[in-house]
Amino acid sequence: MSPTQISYLTFGIVLVLALIFDLGLLSKKNTTITIKKALYQTVFWVGLSVAFCIFLWFEDGSRVATKYFTAYLMEWSLSIDNIFVFILIFSYFKVEESDTARALLIGILLAIIFRIAFIALGIELIERFHWILYVFGFFLLYTGYKLFFKKDEEEFNPGETKLYRFIQKYLRFTNVEPKGRFTLTLHGKVYFTNLAVVVLMLAAIDVVFALDSIPTVVSLVREKANVPFSEDDILVIYSSNVFAVLGLRSLFFLLKGAVNQFDFLQQGIAVVLIFIGIKMLIEYFNIHISIYISLGVIVVCLVSSIIYSIYHKRKMPQQSHHTP
Repeated sequence: MSPTQISYLTFGIVLVLALIFDLGLLSKKNTTITIKKALYQTVFWVGLSVAFCIFLWFEDGSRVATKYFTAYLMEWSLSIDNIFVFILIFSYFKVEESDTARALLIGILLAIIFRIAFIALGIELIERFHWILYVFGFFLLYTGYKLFFKKDEEEFNPGETKLYRFIQKYLRFTNVEPKGRFTLTLHGKVYFTNLAVVVLMLAAIDVVFALDSIPTVVSLVREKANVPFSEDDILVIYSSNVFAVLGLRSLFFLLKGAVNQFDFLQQGIAVVLIFIGIKMLIEYFNIHISIYISLGVIVVCLVSSIIYSIYHKRKMPQQSHHTP
């Protein structure tokens, strides 16, 4: 077996064992996940992702490992933006604490299936139509610009989404207390509960976020324009996405109480998206930015935005205290 085939096999085995461990030992039905437990699970998933990166370093070389770590860090940071939207969805539908973990798990597993399909489709499209990368580049510039100047009052409202309107119009659902169930039989008819609606919305929202994240990761991993994807590149794209999404559930419970603590994180992510959009577009002029430079830009933008958010939060009470 080649080193890449060994890496694929290892990724599959680690993924299955990790899911069994997480579902069987760390997660139980109808239990509330505490901050402490969420921290343990977050450390577990992040540690597993770092361990896989170290494995790639020894098995496939430092460049592949750096690509994986850069892609994973990018996906992980973008997933934080997902979490803020997930929190709004759970709050809007008033999901019980005991049902949150299971609904989140099913939604994330569906999201992984959709992401795998999207990645396969995206790679195929780019292989056939290279010019689509430039379309993605302009799209990321536009998305980054909108995200940077997004105001707090533009907060996501689940009840006003087209998906929720579609569900209201075409699916039979009830607002009766679900008590952990996704369907209820009322008057001889089967109805979807709010819990089922939440799961559908989680998976659909992640697909929307994937429209940003997948082109972003593809651009980071791809070596040069007009060069087919290598087996290593495809492995990095799939594994970084899957590991980042699987860590969403524990990160959700960890950040739920700190949703308003990172006011400027979206600006940091926006700058990264704009940088990657530019990176895509300048490939037209045969200018390629090294993966190491990309990693540095991502780290600097994210760390700076988090530090500034914390500094701004600490400064605000002092300002209000001195205001007459």
